[in-house]
Amino acid sequence: MQWLARDKAILALAVLGGALLSFIGVRYLLVPEAAAKSFGLPGRPAGHELYSIVGLRNLWLGALAIGLAVLRQWHGLALWFGIGVVVCFSDALIAAKATGKVPQIAFHLGCGVLCALLAGACWRGRERGP
Repeated sequence: MQWLARDKAILALAVLGGALLSFIGVRYLLVPEAAAKSFGLPGRPAGHELYSIVGLRNLWLGALAIGLAVLRQWHGLALWFGIGVVVCFSDALIAAKATGKVPQIAFHLGCGVLCALLAGACWRGRERGP
């Protein structure tokens, strides 16, 4: 019984943390300068702060994928890659609007297609078990 209460608390904190990160992400998309100031950056970063933030987020997400793969968490990997489809296609749109360079747009679109294929493969992998 005590274990169940602990699991519920951990689950609630995980959902709350995910919701908070999602809110921060939406805020960065809607009001980037205000979000940057809340983070502790100037309204328009002058140096490499933004690149450091993106780099750290990519390291974290990469480590998450590696961890899920090593632990053979097929549902988690399917979800990770499934969300990756949306992110990759969104990145392609951002690149198209920003520079319009075909190699970068094609890279993001290709990654989105690969994520979709891998999401499907991981979903089917869950049937094989750990």
